[in-house]
Amino acid sequence: MSRKIKLALVYRDMWQSAGKYVPRVDQLVRVAQPIIDMGCFARVETNGGGFEQVNLLFGENPNQAVRKWTQPFNDAGIQTQMLERGLNGIRMSPVSADIRRMMFALKKKQGTDISRSFDGLNNPQNLENSFKFAKEGGMIAQGALSLTFSPLHTIEYYINLADQYIDLGAEEICIKDMAGIGRPVSVGKIVKGIKDRHPNILIQYHGHSTPGFSVASSLEAARAGADIIDVGMQPLSWGTGHADLLTIHAMLKDAGFEVEDINMNAYMEVRRLTQEFMNDFLGYYINPLNRQMNSLLIGSGLPGGMMGSLMADLEKNIRSLNKWMAKNGKPDVSQDDLLIKLFNEVEYVWPQMGYPPLVTPFSQYVKNVALMNVTQIEKGKQRWSMIDENTWGMLMGRSGQLLGPLGEDLQALALNQKREPYTGNPQDLYPDELELFAAEMEKNGWDYGEDDEELFELAMHPAQYKDYKSGKAKEKFNADLEERKAKKTQSTSSSITPAAIGPINQVHSTLQPRNITVDVDGEKFKVNISYDDAPIDNKNNSSTRNSSQSTTTQKAELGSYQTIEAPLEGKFYLTKESSDRPAKIGDIIHEGDTVAFIESMKVINAIAADKSGKIIEITAKHGEDIEEDDVMFKII
Repeated sequence: MSRKIKLALVYRDMWQSAGKYVPRVDQLVRVAQPIIDMGCFARVETNGGGFEQVNLLFGENPNQAVRKWTQPFNDAGIQTQMLERGLNGIRMSPVSADIRRMMFALKKKQGTDISRSFDGLNNPQNLENSFKFAKEGGMIAQGALSLTFSPLHTIEYYINLADQYIDLGAEEICIKDMAGIGRPVSVGKIVKGIKDRHPNILIQYHGHSTPGFSVASSLEAARAGADIIDVGMQPLSWGTGHADLLTIHAMLKDAGFEVEDINMNAYMEVRRLTQEFMNDFLGYYINPLNRQMNSLLIGSGLPGGMMGSLMADLEKNIRSLNKWMAKNGKPDVSQDDLLIKLFNEVEYVWPQMGYPPLVTPFSQYVKNVALMNVTQIEKGKQRWSMIDENTWGMLMGRSGQLLGPLGEDLQALALNQKREPYTGNPQDLYPDELELFAAEMEKNGWDYGEDDEELFELAMHPAQYKDYKSGKAKEKFNADLEERKAKKTQSTSSSITPAAIGPINQVHSTLQPRNITVDVDGEKFKVNISYDDAPIDNKNNSSTRNSSQSTTTQKAELGSYQTIEAPLEGKFYLTKESSDRPAKIGDIIHEGDTVAFIESMKVINAIAADKSGKIIEITAKHGEDIEEDDVMFKII
């Protein structure tokens, strides 16, 4: 008799693995019924992970999105599942236990049946509360094994890890092959080992297709006893996403498994709508490289779920790096060159950082350190010179114990910076704070929402929620979208004719610099330049002032000072916490002192002074964007 295999559609993850955003709630509601009509899915992944932050980023209420998106599946009897990050809840950083408890009860009320809980370090201690709170809230508690490939992450390791999760209350097990680098035979052996010990436990396989193993892994998992296989579908299957429904369905059927038939008319409608959403606005946030499978990722092991943000980070870093290269008379670095260097650097730093599984948020930490190392090395600086505070927290055990030891360089750096390892329960570092957010809701006069869902959103995503409430998020998103549309229109428009450019002397005077900054023995002078055939810009120049007068005036105005510049672009903050004391004018600072923070690539980077002196001016503004090499402080 053939054994039945169920299928789950990871519709949310399809988008997150491809780009930056997911569909709006009106789009999700439109596609829900055709997904149901396909008739082949026992489960649909509806929310969790970055889903709600993404809603907030384009100015949409995430709680309404979850309720409206899950309702059709609830009505049709299709189970809904969410992804949650253990100690981090559904964000990138740790959250207090009272907020975590609230999350599970609320998400069940909003229509989510199953919580797929994973810990980025596979730390059972961090998931004990997840399993407990999920069941208290009426959800099914599924424990996810974050699969990676290293000398320490053996088949026996994962089988024993499943034992620990089940002992702590997990009712199901997910094999979370987030980078798709789990070798098929090993995946099968892990599934079989768990089934041999726990024959009644449901096992679900989730594998990204990026390096090409996932089809074979799905078959090996099914043969070994897996009950449910996660799939994607066109036009977002493959690439950094998931194996395609049609491929997995045909393969399982041919292998003798019983799978539900697919209503192809409904399939084509879901396919059409998904493409429509991409054409509407989502396609502007999908890097073409994320639509390609890439076996180079076997070595680095970077997961599909973060490739969307990775390519966005690369896009920013390549601009910043090439600005520096041009300024220093060096040739540009191409995105492909930087990508390969990044992959190679990930392979180098990962063992040095203790082999954390490359899954959110720790894949981001490893990638960020690798990317910073690559850019710093390109600039002739040392490796490890930019490590953000979130990453240091992981390295020092504040998220749980790493499986491997730190490399000698990192151990020496931690010792030099007087960083102490933490060996306690990570949750103890984050005391309950729901009452603080409730007080903020009261102060602002904000409505708590159905089942206190608005309070939860503020507590889980404070910065993004405030931007959503103020309208800043919607404004920023619309501006960014219009800019991307304009760039695409410009890139596809016909080339400009010479006649449209104008006379050569006009081009010369327009493109040449009107002023430059000259550095003489550490003193900076602004020098105005006039061209014989160019009109003078009276805003920056004066016809009654010669260059020596201008230089003298500039020197008198500016005096002799040095600058501390931003080492990367992002959002500038003088403090990390509201209770911290910010640097101020008149402070004496020393080389190596932390003087500011820059939020970039989803983490907070502590910025150290690269010289000593007295602050005479703070030129960067707290909470505002800053570009690489922008002046943050002037010192004497």
